[in-house]
Amino acid sequence: MTTNIFLVGMPSSGKSTLGRQLAKSLGYEFVDLDARIEIAEGKKISEIFALNGEEYFRKIENQQLKKIQKDMRSVVATGGGVPCFLDGLEYIKANGISIFLDVKPARLLERMHLSKKNERPLYDLENKDLLATLTEKYNDRLPYYTQADITIEGDTDPSAILWILEAEFAKKIQ
Repeated sequence: MTTNIFLVGMPSSGKSTLGRQLAKSLGYEFVDLDARIEIAEGKKISEIFALNGEEYFRKIENQQLKKIQKDMRSVVATGGGVPCFLDGLEYIKANGISIFLDVKPARLLERMHLSKKNERPLYDLENKDLLATLTEKYNDRLPYYTQADITIEGDTDPSAILWILEAEFAKKIQ
Protein backbone atom coordinates (compact mmCIF):
# COMPACT_ATOMS: atom_id res chain seq x y z
CA MET A 1 0.00 0.00 0.00
CA THR A 2 1.19 3.53 -0.71
CA THR A 3 0.02 6.74 0.79
CA ASN A 4 0.60 10.48 0.78
CA ILE A 5 2.84 12.33 3.17
CA PHE A 6 1.65 15.72 4.39
CA LEU A 7 4.18 18.12 5.92
CA VAL A 8 2.63 20.57 8.37
CA GLY A 9 4.11 23.40 10.39
CA MET A 10 4.70 27.11 10.48
CA PRO A 11 5.96 29.13 7.50
CA SER A 12 9.74 28.69 7.13
CA SER A 13 9.70 25.36 8.97
CA GLY A 14 11.11 23.65 5.87
CA LYS A 15 8.02 22.04 4.39
CA SER A 16 8.78 22.93 0.76
CA THR A 17 12.54 22.39 0.90
CA LEU A 18 12.34 19.08 2.76
CA GLY A 19 9.26 18.05 0.81
CA ARG A 20 11.06 18.27 -2.54
CA GLN A 21 13.99 16.25 -1.22
CA LEU A 22 11.78 13.67 0.48
CA ALA A 23 9.64 13.19 -2.63
CA LYS A 24 12.73 12.61 -4.74
CA SER A 25 14.08 10.05 -2.27
CA LEU A 26 10.77 8.15 -2.21
CA GLY A 27 10.00 8.45 -5.91
CA TYR A 28 6.83 10.37 -5.01
CA GLU A 29 5.34 13.47 -6.65
CA PHE A 30 6.00 16.74 -4.80
CA VAL A 31 3.02 19.05 -4.31
CA ASP A 32 3.42 22.59 -2.98
CA LEU A 33 -0.12 23.57 -2.01
CA ASP A 34 0.65 27.31 -2.09
CA ALA A 35 2.03 27.00 -5.63
CA ARG A 36 -1.13 25.17 -6.71
CA ILE A 37 -3.27 27.93 -5.23
CA GLU A 38 -1.28 30.62 -7.04
CA ILE A 39 -1.64 28.77 -10.36
CA ALA A 40 -5.37 28.15 -9.87
CA GLU A 41 -6.05 31.76 -8.88
CA GLY A 42 -3.52 33.42 -11.19
CA LYS A 43 -2.26 35.51 -8.26
CA LYS A 44 0.36 35.42 -5.52
CA ILE A 45 -0.86 34.36 -2.07
CA SER A 46 -0.28 37.91 -0.77
CA GLU A 47 -2.49 39.29 -3.58
CA ILE A 48 -5.26 36.81 -2.78
CA PHE A 49 -5.18 37.92 0.86
CA ALA A 50 -5.15 41.61 -0.09
CA LEU A 51 -7.91 41.38 -2.70
CA ASN A 52 -10.20 38.70 -1.28
CA GLY A 53 -9.31 38.32 2.41
CA GLU A 54 -8.23 35.40 4.56
CA GLU A 55 -11.62 33.66 4.63
CA TYR A 56 -11.67 33.38 0.82
CA PHE A 57 -8.06 32.19 0.81
CA ARG A 58 -8.80 29.44 3.36
CA LYS A 59 -11.70 28.21 1.23
CA ILE A 60 -9.52 28.01 -1.90
CA GLU A 61 -6.72 26.41 0.13
CA ASN A 62 -9.11 23.72 1.37
CA GLN A 63 -10.38 23.06 -2.15
CA GLN A 64 -6.81 22.53 -3.39
CA LEU A 65 -6.06 20.25 -0.43
CA LYS A 66 -9.02 18.06 -1.35
CA LYS A 67 -7.60 17.52 -4.83
CA ILE A 68 -4.94 15.37 -3.16
CA GLN A 69 -6.57 11.97 -3.23
CA LYS A 70 -5.65 9.02 -1.05
CA ASP A 71 -2.79 6.86 -2.36
CA MET A 72 -1.51 9.40 -4.92
CA ARG A 73 2.05 8.86 -3.67
CA SER A 74 2.61 12.57 -3.08
CA VAL A 75 4.63 14.53 -0.57
CA VAL A 76 2.55 17.61 0.14
CA ALA A 77 3.95 20.85 1.55
CA THR A 78 0.87 22.38 3.12
CA GLY A 79 0.42 26.03 3.99
CA GLY A 80 0.95 26.80 7.66
CA GLY A 81 -2.77 27.18 8.37
CA VAL A 82 -4.09 24.18 6.41
CA PRO A 83 -4.57 21.86 9.42
CA CYS A 84 -6.19 24.66 11.45
CA PHE A 85 -9.07 25.67 9.20
CA LEU A 86 -12.21 24.02 7.95
CA ASP A 87 -11.62 20.26 8.07
CA GLY A 88 -8.01 20.38 6.91
CA LEU A 89 -6.50 18.27 9.69
CA GLU A 90 -9.17 15.58 9.38
CA TYR A 91 -8.64 15.41 5.62
CA ILE A 92 -4.88 15.13 6.01
CA LYS A 93 -5.18 12.36 8.61
CA ALA A 94 -7.65 10.42 6.44
CA ASN A 95 -5.51 10.65 3.31
CA GLY A 96 -1.94 10.10 4.40
CA ILE A 97 0.77 10.31 7.00
CA SER A 98 1.20 13.70 8.64
CA ILE A 99 4.55 15.06 9.78
CA PHE A 100 4.81 18.16 11.96
CA LEU A 101 8.08 20.04 11.40
CA ASP A 102 8.33 21.69 14.81
CA VAL A 103 10.61 24.69 14.45
CA LYS A 104 10.45 27.21 17.27
CA PRO A 105 9.51 30.86 16.56
CA ALA A 106 13.00 32.32 17.12
CA ARG A 107 14.45 29.93 14.51
CA LEU A 108 11.55 30.65 12.12
CA LEU A 109 12.36 34.36 12.39
CA GLU A 110 16.04 33.68 11.59
CA ARG A 111 15.05 31.64 8.53
CA MET A 112 12.64 34.32 7.33
CA HIS A 113 15.34 36.98 7.56
CA LEU A 114 17.87 34.71 5.82
CA SER A 115 15.49 34.09 2.91
CA LYS A 116 14.83 37.83 2.60
CA LYS A 117 11.45 37.07 1.05
CA ASN A 118 8.70 39.27 2.38
CA GLU A 119 5.82 37.51 0.64
CA ARG A 120 3.93 36.06 3.57
CA PRO A 121 0.70 37.99 4.16
CA LEU A 122 0.56 37.24 7.89
CA TYR A 123 4.27 37.82 8.58
CA ASP A 124 5.82 41.14 7.55
CA LEU A 125 9.61 41.14 7.91
CA GLU A 126 9.47 44.88 8.61
CA ASN A 127 7.32 44.28 11.71
CA LYS A 128 9.44 44.90 14.83
CA ASP A 129 7.08 42.61 16.76
CA LEU A 130 7.37 39.74 14.28
CA LEU A 131 8.80 37.34 16.89
CA ALA A 132 5.80 38.01 19.15
CA THR A 133 3.47 37.50 16.18
CA LEU A 134 5.17 34.23 15.25
CA THR A 135 5.08 33.04 18.86
CA GLU A 136 1.38 33.80 19.18
CA LYS A 137 0.53 32.07 15.89
CA TYR A 138 2.75 29.08 16.79
CA ASN A 139 1.00 28.69 20.15
CA ASP A 140 -2.45 29.03 18.53
CA ARG A 141 -1.66 26.36 15.93
CA LEU A 142 0.24 23.94 18.16
CA PRO A 143 -2.89 22.00 19.25
CA TYR A 144 -3.52 21.17 15.58
CA TYR A 145 0.08 20.50 14.60
CA THR A 146 0.69 18.14 17.51
CA GLN A 147 -2.03 15.82 16.24
CA ALA A 148 0.29 14.84 13.37
CA ASP A 149 1.39 11.21 13.16
CA ILE A 150 5.05 12.22 13.54
CA THR A 151 6.67 15.27 15.14
CA ILE A 152 10.21 16.23 14.20
CA GLU A 153 11.74 19.00 16.29
CA GLY A 154 14.21 21.58 15.06
CA ASP A 155 16.35 21.45 11.96
CA THR A 156 16.33 18.13 10.14
CA ASP A 157 17.11 16.53 6.82
CA PRO A 158 15.26 14.11 4.52
CA SER A 159 17.31 11.11 5.65
CA ALA A 160 16.10 11.54 9.24
CA ILE A 161 12.49 11.77 8.05
CA LEU A 162 12.94 8.70 5.82
CA TRP A 163 14.38 6.73 8.73
CA ILE A 164 11.36 7.55 10.91
CA LEU A 165 8.89 6.83 8.09
CA GLU A 166 10.48 3.47 7.36
CA ALA A 167 10.54 2.56 11.04
CA GLU A 168 6.92 3.56 11.69
CA PHE A 169 5.10 3.28 8.37
CA ALA A 170 7.12 1.00 6.05
CA LYS A 171 4.07 -0.77 4.63
CA LYS A 172 2.31 2.50 3.78
CA ILE A 173 5.17 4.16 1.86
CA GLN A 174 6.42 1.26 -0.26
